[in-house]
Amino acid sequence: MTSRGVGDPSLLGELDDLEPSAQDVFGPYEKLLVDGRRLTSVSAVLRDPQDRPSAVLCINLDRTPLEQAAAVLSAFGAPTVQRPEPLFEQDWSERIQHIIGSYVRETGRPVERMTRQDRLAVLGRLEEGRVFAVRRAAPVVAGALRVSRSTVYGLLAELRSPNAKDRP
Repeated sequence: MTSRGVGDPSLLGELDDLEPSAQDVFGPYEKLLVDGRRLTSVSAVLRDPQDRPSAVLCINLDRTPLEQAAAVLSAFGAPTVQRPEPLFEQDWSERIQHIIGSYVRETGRPVERMTRQDRLAVLGRLEEGRVFAVRRAAPVVAGALRVSRSTVYGLLAELRSPNAKDRP
């Protein structure tokens, strides 16, 4: 990868001025090749039987494949277009996941740590999304929120009560 070869001067004298990361090991550190590729390099001092530095073993890793893989994963992990809503309009279980997931992301509070008020807010959003118009949606919501069905039904009754709009 580099222009240096076996038998080239090791520059051992310059190592005295450096702080090793471990005994007789320098790096990992970054190197740049003339073609623009980045390398991660580690240099290790090899000693003779009298414990004197006699050579330096340099190991270079071309980071190009790793950087390409990271770019692919980054592009896949960061969608660039809007979600195609027609694919999900009729999928009420997807709507449940989307509404609850959005709330979790907005508040930074996972479902396991939701308060009663959080659950009421989520159920309100699910109600607005007409999730409960679907038969047997409550057990699915209960599972997603990790509460019992009776908790969901109790909170829904509270949410739908006439004085629910008076609450902050």
